[in-house]
Amino acid sequence: MFDSRTMASRLTLTLAALGLAAHLQPALADPPRAVVELFTSQGCSSCPPADELLVEYSRQPDIIALSLPVNYWDYLGWKDTLAHVAFTERQKAYAHSRKDRQVFTPQMIVNGKKSCIGSDREQIEKAIQYTTKGRKTLPVNVTLDEQNGTVTIAVEETPDTTQRAAELWVLPVLKAKTVPIERGENRGKTITYANVVRGLTRIGEWLGGSARFEVPLETARSGGDGYVVLLQSTDAARPGIILGAAKGPGL
Repeated sequence: MFDSRTMASRLTLTLAALGLAAHLQPALADPPRAVVELFTSQGCSSCPPADELLVEYSRQPDIIALSLPVNYWDYLGWKDTLAHVAFTERQKAYAHSRKDRQVFTPQMIVNGKKSCIGSDREQIEKAIQYTTKGRKTLPVNVTLDEQNGTVTIAVEETPDTTQRAAELWVLPVLKAKTVPIERGENRGKTITYANVVRGLTRIGEWLGGSARFEVPLETARSGGDGYVVLLQSTDAARPGIILGAAKGPGL
């Protein structure tokens, strides 16, 4: 028979173990209210302030901030070491979707819809408010679960969902990359880039309701430190409004 002191001692140990177990569980990322994509270039003298601002946004738990380096300023004397033609194509496709044909650096695209100067915090905040229409999160819930080398992506519409057709993408991401620039307009500067996208992989199509998708963790990370998942509407095969998003562990 246990006396009261023994029972109290065991209860204390049990609660401590439960507290430790809870502490060890990975924290779930906050549902994002916005995705901001910065189209930038190491050869652009106007870009470093925007790159610094994106670092700040990358630290906000309810913002998914992404750097997408473009290659069209490479001819100015310095070839961007992180640029990819797919990011240049994505930026141009956004311009076609908006029908304004505006492509420049540093350009921030907010929630797949609104274009801003990437170094103008006030303009970006107004764009976030405009594209969320008062919502605290994106209109479709996207959650991630990693088990046995596989990422399971769960998508579920909410009462705020009006569009029920979108494509699911996974983007490998480098959390931070510091680059010393030796030539061109930023010669002599060393710039740290946050959440640098390293690729764009289409996972599948979502047609409303609840759905699950699986992708190998190796594909999701693909040489990055982590990954981001985007659920994005399309307009004539061009990127449109971002309906939902999630970031993997470590970002």
